[in-house]
Amino acid sequence: MQKVIIAITGASGAVYAARIIEKLVGLSASIDEVAVVFSENGKRVWEYELKRNISSGFPVKLYDNTDMFAPMASGSAGYNAMAIVPCTMGTLGRIASGTSNDLIVRAADVMLKERRKLILVPRELPYNLIHLQNMVTVTQAGAIVLPASPSFYSLPSSIEQLVDTVVDRVVEMLGFSIDHYQWGQEKS
Repeated sequence: MQKVIIAITGASGAVYAARIIEKLVGLSASIDEVAVVFSENGKRVWEYELKRNISSGFPVKLYDNTDMFAPMASGSAGYNAMAIVPCTMGTLGRIASGTSNDLIVRAADVMLKERRKLILVPRELPYNLIHLQNMVTVTQAGAIVLPASPSFYSLPSSIEQLVDTVVDRVVEMLGFSIDHYQWGQEKS
């Protein structure tokens, strides 16, 4: 049974986080806990882009980003993986510099120090040199940078299918086997 953290920061792309949470909840036989933490701007973007409250219908544990006593602030809590989706460049920069000034960055720091899976999903473009250097730094520290760059070779016929080309990769990188389109596979 896996314990997974999903952090949502203020970049555009709340739909990616919502779909990841939906898919993880659907894997309840393999997951002991889905912990969710929002930055303040992450909450605002979620509500603006998705037109729904952050607690709408997901059986997850919500944590406040200022709660440094939350379980994910310590390696002893035993979370297996964390994805920050979407991940702002400010959050990525704070992770790269090791400034644990809130729960999201502290939890990311914990994942790195414990050598557990940390996936950062930036949804911003273009990148400047500072962004790229920070991506190199977190990658060298053990994180996986997985930009929200949808693929088109599956010939998606809806926005949801296009979003899922990123979501399915994140869920797979978190360590779960799911049925999804793979290159070279016949599309059903």
